[in-house]
Amino acid sequence: MVLSPKTKRNISRILPFGVIWLVLGWVNLFSQESVKQGQNLDISSAINVTPEVFVFASIAVTVVGLIVGAIEVAWLGNLFSKKSFSQKIGYKVVFYTLFLLVVIIIAFPIAAGVELHVSPLDSIVWERFMNFIPSIEFASTLVSISFSLFVSLFYSEISENIGHGVLIKFFTGKYHKPIEEKRIFLFSDMKSSTTIAEQLGHIKYFELLREYYSDFSDAIIRHSGEVYQYIGDEVVISWKYEDGIRANNCINCFFAMKEDLGIRAEWYTATFGLAPDFKAGLHVGHVTTGEIGALKKEIIFTGDVLNTTARIQGLCNKYNVDNLVSEDLITALQLDNEFRITSLGKNELKGKEDNLELFTVQ
Repeated sequence: MVLSPKTKRNISRILPFGVIWLVLGWVNLFSQESVKQGQNLDISSAINVTPEVFVFASIAVTVVGLIVGAIEVAWLGNLFSKKSFSQKIGYKVVFYTLFLLVVIIIAFPIAAGVELHVSPLDSIVWERFMNFIPSIEFASTLVSISFSLFVSLFYSEISENIGHGVLIKFFTGKYHKPIEEKRIFLFSDMKSSTTIAEQLGHIKYFELLREYYSDFSDAIIRHSGEVYQYIGDEVVISWKYEDGIRANNCINCFFAMKEDLGIRAEWYTATFGLAPDFKAGLHVGHVTTGEIGALKKEIIFTGDVLNTTARIQGLCNKYNVDNLVSEDLITALQLDNEFRITSLGKNELKGKEDNLELFTVQ
């Protein structure tokens, strides 16, 4: 079974939750065991860490972390998406604390049963559980899972703010040393943005931009794109060459963005008095990719392809078309009869010695 780009992205966002919970769970487990052994404590409420208990605890905290990640990605993250960073953390901590209390009530009897080799429903297990509730062990467990929860939620928010893919690349150090790679770029620009901004005013225009960008997200994810930059009313989307060419992802992304924006046209008109539209330029070429910055780190692309793509997009108004695609990219794509390709001839682009043939695709 072939997983869709959206499913792959969601899985890659959920897995770090399991890793975070597992690592912090091990740290907490070994810390508590060291304290007990170091002080020679015989705590009737505590569960002794046998090999079986260790395996169970490792599996349990990983599964809980993955469940938290799944809830966050599939539901809760979207529910509080318009709240501030601190509000989101606060609301989520309250929700997950209640959720994890239920987890403790379920997991403790099972762990005690594993240690004692009896059923979780045995009276000796529940006697130990009743001793556990008012104990320091219970308070310590709450603190440890709350910390795991905070770290995983903090990771999630940072990932959403700077981009999941970018964060992973920082962690792995993929672009710590600059590398050259072949990439496809799509520069999109809202039509009549200056007029719209003047008509709506700064605050209302910003609210429109937020919805406008949000409506592009699903199409970009479905077609394996990465948002490189938001620049005013422009969105720069990038693909690794193979990802952008496969299934004509780059050009299909453009049409999917158009379709998703069109679906909400009536809502935009009712809310803002107009329905936004956009034009785009697409091109392919080599870039140098790497980390840069002293006060603020970023992963950036440098190369002539970016300037060329921006200039291609700027010619959409000249030809009164919604998209312009370079000859280099058109020849690399395998467009079937579903698409109608029209050549607009050779064009002189500023800074380019050779004229570039451009095409529009419908």
